[in-house]
Amino acid sequence: MLNRTIAQVLRDQFVATLPPDATVRDAAKLMSQKHVASVVITTGNTHVEGIFTERDLINRVVAPGGDPDSLALSDVMTKHPVVISPDSTVRQALAEMKDNDLRHLPVMRGDSLVGVVSMRDFIGDEVAEIDHEAELRRAVWEHAW
Repeated sequence: MLNRTIAQVLRDQFVATLPPDATVRDAAKLMSQKHVASVVITTGNTHVEGIFTERDLINRVVAPGGDPDSLALSDVMTKHPVVISPDSTVRQALAEMKDNDLRHLPVMRGDSLVGVVSMRDFIGDEVAEIDHEAELRRAVWEHAW
C-alpha cells in the first residue's frame, strides 16, 4: 500500500481553489459547502500561491481574534506550500507530511493542480493493511502450535 502512487489515491475529487484576495469567510464557506478541509490559493486557476486549512483558520484567524470578513487569504495562508507529484508514492507523501508537519499536500503535474491529498486519504487503507498484517500474525501463531 505504501508503494501506491498518489495518482492511485486521488479520486474524482473536488479541489477547492480561491484567489489570494478572497476572504477567510469565503474560504470557510467553500470548505463547509464542499466538505473539504483545505483551499488551494491560486492565480490563474493553475499557479499555486498557497494553501489555507482548517488548522490555519483556527491558529491564524480565530484564536488571535482576526476578522474573517476582512482578512484576505494571502494574509493567513501557508505561502509556497510543499507539493507532490501524482507519480510520487504514498510513502513519499507521508514522509513529506511528517517532515513538514502537514496534513494536506497539493498534487501538481507540472504547472497544473490535479488534486489535494490529506492524511485522511491514507487512513482507511493503512488501517486495512495493519489489520491484514495482524490477521496473518494470528494465523502463523495458531499454526505454530
